[in-house]
Amino acid sequence: MRETATRSHVLVIDDEPNIRDLVQAALRFHGFSVATGETGEACLDMVRDQGADLIVLDVLLPDISGFEVCRQLRESGDEVPVIYLTARDTPSDTVTGLSLGGDDYVTKPFSVEALVARVHALLRRTRRDDGGGGESDRTEGVLRVGDLELNERSWTVRRAGVPIELSPTEFRLLAYLMSNAGQVLTRAQLLENVWGWDYAGQSQIVETYVSYLRRKLDPLGPALIHTQRGVGYALRTRDST
Repeated sequence: MRETATRSHVLVIDDEPNIRDLVQAALRFHGFSVATGETGEACLDMVRDQGADLIVLDVLLPDISGFEVCRQLRESGDEVPVIYLTARDTPSDTVTGLSLGGDDYVTKPFSVEALVARVHALLRRTRRDDGGGGESDRTEGVLRVGDLELNERSWTVRRAGVPIELSPTEFRLLAYLMSNAGQVLTRAQLLENVWGWDYAGQSQIVETYVSYLRRKLDPLGPALIHTQRGVGYALRTRDST
């Protein structure tokens, strides 16, 4: 992934030429390198042939859906950030898209400036070599809470020595919870700091991803993620309760 916005290469995939051209022009104006396509297969080919730092991806494409494109990318191990563009604005669609590994969700019609701002925010958030501030449990990019260990440099997670496979969004959520271990974090805080934007009325996204984490962490030991009813969630060990 490139170090600055002016070097970042963004793919814009949409079968509507006016939207494709408008987004391309706005991103180029803000210093991005941009390539465009109008099908899901074209997107997969472009990622394979030229790579990308981020994809702005329409959900309803003429061949395969944007959801399927993202699924195939994640299945192949490619973690390029994805922002969906869609006219479908239902909670189930949002959760489906994000659970497949997407990072953000923009509904049509949309503000081009707001989309560009989301591109900037997502690239900042996913820049893996960013040093970031640390808590007392973070050493050399490693977070530890009890028997849980998360390495921000290698993007690996272990509990009691057992490796745990996480999606990029699951990893960021767990990292934020561990960075604030012992604190109750509201759903709004988690949405802002993990997803980067206020998904108004979309608190079920947080609940969905917390449930994903619990399914992967809880079989290996006592529960670590605790619900504060009506407020949010806290990650803490049994000894610290």
